[in-house]
Amino acid sequence: MTFVNEIHPDHLDILKEVGNIGAGHAATALSVLLDSVIDMKVPAVKIVPFQDIYETVGGTDVIVAAIFLRIQGDAPGNMFFMLPIKEASKFIQQLTGDKTIDFECPPYNEMGLSALCEMGNIVAGSYLSAFSDFTSLHLHPTPPAIAIDMMVAILGDGLLEISQAGDYAILIDTEITERNDLNATTETKGHFFLLPDPDSFEKIFQSLGVNVNDNS
Repeated sequence: MTFVNEIHPDHLDILKEVGNIGAGHAATALSVLLDSVIDMKVPAVKIVPFQDIYETVGGTDVIVAAIFLRIQGDAPGNMFFMLPIKEASKFIQQLTGDKTIDFECPPYNEMGLSALCEMGNIVAGSYLSAFSDFTSLHLHPTPPAIAIDMMVAILGDGLLEISQAGDYAILIDTEITERNDLNATTETKGHFFLLPDPDSFEKIFQSLGVNVNDNS
């Protein structure tokens, strides 16, 4: 996949801008859901080799809460939205008002899992919609699935299910900030991993103006 060498910072800046547009849509939806002021931003976008994904969230054994969905359409692939387990617990406590929700200790609260899945669905759907609008690629998500486990198990199960994994992933860092009436803030940091199928990676970057004609 030699065309990866043709990806320049300008292309990543475009992906970052698309991410911030999607984050803005998601923040609006979450603000209504929470009846609170939600800000979201994408501080960084990177292209990382698949084998390096685990290190971005602390290693293969780190426990995360993850929402997984399959992308269908012009550029099929997989999308994972992952939160460190403590971050997920904290955010869903804010979302539901239930301070007893704790994803570190099973059995997990069913309302908490449902809220986490809905939050992930909103964020993932908003980003994917912005991405689709910008690239003119027709993309649509499957219903999301949720898992709480070691990152290596979640990624392995999700990709094994559809037997597709490319060499690279698009990593989209995400920061979610909630502001209350007392001007206090709660910040949650998560990660998107967009894993295009092998043939889809070229389509995505071709839509961003990357020359893929000379790749092998």
